[in-house]
Amino acid sequence: MDMHTVVVGTSGTTAQDVIAVARGNARVELSEAAVRALAAARETVEALAAKPEPVYGVSTGFGALASRHISPELRAQLQRNIVRSHAAGMGPRVEREVVRALMFLRLKTVASGHTGVRPEVAQTMADVLNAGITPVVHEYGSLGCSGDLAPLSHCALTLMGEGDAEGPDGIVRPAGELLATHGITPVELREKEGLALLNGTDGMLGMLVMALADLRTLYTSADITAALSLEALLGTDKVLAPELHAIRPHPGQGASADNMLRVLAGSGLTGHHQDDAPRVQDAYSVRCAPQVNGAGRDTLAYAATVAERELASSIDNPVVLPGGRVESNGNFHGAPVAYVLDFLAIVAADLGSITERRTDRLLDKNRSHGLPPFLADDAGVDSGLMIAQYTQAALVSEMKRLAVPASADSIPSSAMQEDHVSMGWSAARKLRTAVDNLARIVAVELYAATRAVELRAAQGLTPGPASLAAIKALRAAGVEGPGPDRFLSPDLAAADAFVRAGGLVSAVEPVTGPLA
Repeated sequence: MDMHTVVVGTSGTTAQDVIAVARGNARVELSEAAVRALAAARETVEALAAKPEPVYGVSTGFGALASRHISPELRAQLQRNIVRSHAAGMGPRVEREVVRALMFLRLKTVASGHTGVRPEVAQTMADVLNAGITPVVHEYGSLGCSGDLAPLSHCALTLMGEGDAEGPDGIVRPAGELLATHGITPVELREKEGLALLNGTDGMLGMLVMALADLRTLYTSADITAALSLEALLGTDKVLAPELHAIRPHPGQGASADNMLRVLAGSGLTGHHQDDAPRVQDAYSVRCAPQVNGAGRDTLAYAATVAERELASSIDNPVVLPGGRVESNGNFHGAPVAYVLDFLAIVAADLGSITERRTDRLLDKNRSHGLPPFLADDAGVDSGLMIAQYTQAALVSEMKRLAVPASADSIPSSAMQEDHVSMGWSAARKLRTAVDNLARIVAVELYAATRAVELRAAQGLTPGPASLAAIKALRAAGVEGPGPDRFLSPDLAAADAFVRAGGLVSAVEPVTGPLA
């Protein structure tokens, strides 16, 4: 396990810390300030619990049942019951990294001192993360309002020693057994604590943070593959000139154009428009790559701003405010996060679409300017990359379906008390699939473009240094170069892993310098 430690304070967290805990197994500690804030807020809750007047979440039921005042002897049962009844997820298990992000982000809000949870409950949350125990959370159950209720409930159930969880060995066992094995005492929830563990946007936010990290790598990789395709198609790099992009000053567009220009520096393949088959302009999929990739980059930047605001937030209902006020609110509504999750699915689909069009152009002898049909070794005997493009097209088609926004939908729940919901969890789940598909789509373009560049080299043209570095690294990763037909799926899988891990960016940056 990574010995890196993330300290949780009272003022939110960072995307880097979320990823360190979710993917890097970083240890989690509560700051002294957080422990003091937890204790102070708990005093407020206990004082309110002792009063005869009902206070929502402290001495009442929840949702449509909020009108019932709960007597003191039933309040512990109430908190247990809300966790048990809300742990109603169904479907496949959610990935370990998502559940760890979910738990860590809930702990972040709890530690803010606005929830009224006891310090020992927060410490148990940290202990479960540090032990590598991962609650079993299911695909379906969240409407994104009041937050990710069912997924968070499954996590809270583990804290109580109930339900199932996965141990650090990857084996699913009863949660009580796992807690006992690691010396963790199950929590006995008191007033408001069950509600406070369930009421947040933590699942959709965790998936947003990880998607942004993955998409940043994929967008830089897509700039590189677009440059490789331009090079293989004997396109012109004049369209990448900084002065052209300065007169339409979208930051992402300028960054993508600069990335492509750096990759193409020193190439002997660009600028052959007036050779044997003269062209005035390259096709849109080649010429407009900076505009499309760049617009996606700008959308990532906006989504990152939303994520940063949410990471600094304390999401609960009711909340404990300075001065001892406890107020109901609507901050748990997932709309801000849901919208950007859907925006990202749209731009990912369009990036996949333009990427596939360049691949198709590389494979079509009528549009590839002298490359063999399907980049085959002996066309007719060999099919080359024909079906790799079919696979890429199938992925793009699914990406377009995944781009349909989840956040445009709402289904009322809780007897019409919760009559407008965000569907943010659903937006996040489909975005994860879209990100996976985009990596595969970029990998297919990389596979085709590097083969095409090598074929150009065989024709006597000299690729640029960055292209040669990319080809060398891809071959070292187990992806073979041009030749007779072979079992293609392993090559595509290796190319996918190479792109997903950032291998393409790492391969060219020693030549190009740091890319945006």
